[in-house]
Amino acid sequence: MAHRNELGEFLKARRAELSPRTVGLPDTGGPRRVAGLRREEVAKLAAVSTRHYTLLEQGRVRASASVLAALARALHLGDDQRDQLLALAGTCTVRPRRRGTQQVQPSLRWLLDDLTATPAMVLGSRLDIVAWNPLAAALLVDFAEIPAKNRNYVRLLFTEPAMRERYPDWANVARGSVAALRAEAARYPDDARLTALVGELAVRDTDFGTWWAARQLPAPTRGTKTLRHPVAGDLVLDWDTLTSDGDQRLVVWTAEPGTPSAEGLRFLASWAAAGPTG
Repeated sequence: MAHRNELGEFLKARRAELSPRTVGLPDTGGPRRVAGLRREEVAKLAAVSTRHYTLLEQGRVRASASVLAALARALHLGDDQRDQLLALAGTCTVRPRRRGTQQVQPSLRWLLDDLTATPAMVLGSRLDIVAWNPLAAALLVDFAEIPAKNRNYVRLLFTEPAMRERYPDWANVARGSVAALRAEAARYPDDARLTALVGELAVRDTDFGTWWAARQLPAPTRGTKTLRHPVAGDLVLDWDTLTSDGDQRLVVWTAEPGTPSAEGLRFLASWAAAGPTG
């Protein structure tokens, strides 16, 4: 308990050193009862509930590795301060993982090349989009036009207007993606890029922060989605996830044969083959 109280004092001292402007939050300009950031602001930056952060400062709960990593980022801690945070929390000092650029597995690349009539893409760790076929780009968004560092499925759902417009039921689709990202965070709590992604989206989008902090359901691996396409019209597509060795998975969209959606998918394939997309 003494360690937890010391941890709370450490957190309060660190947030007192920061201002909303220095961490990218709007400053309302109104009076503040305490110096620096409020508890709810730190909680938002770390994508946890205000109640959980308050209990953490009060020494009434233990922090998970993923929460500690998020707090270290939210409070702009240097390496020495991060080590101090982990020590006070009773956690071993582990540097954040910095994984290099992901390359699609050759077998998945060959499979993508063979799927000429089926939209498909390969997701890597953090749900980064590491490969896709032309029909997937035509269905969702031209991934080649997006900088590689921003080519993340969850990030695009929350930041790319075209992706929001594709899904009439965007909220449920986006919430499912948050659950999938949450599963990634549980597997890799010390992934620095994943922690930074969560923090960025929590600041940029209130829905993301709310869903991330809420109790999560298991991430879906298959289902049916309706997509509203400007060229092919409304498409009702089944989607499935095929896992492979390592962190990569193949996501494919299919339409029931003989349906208007199957016809629309065929039209979209012809349109994509004739145009610049892909």
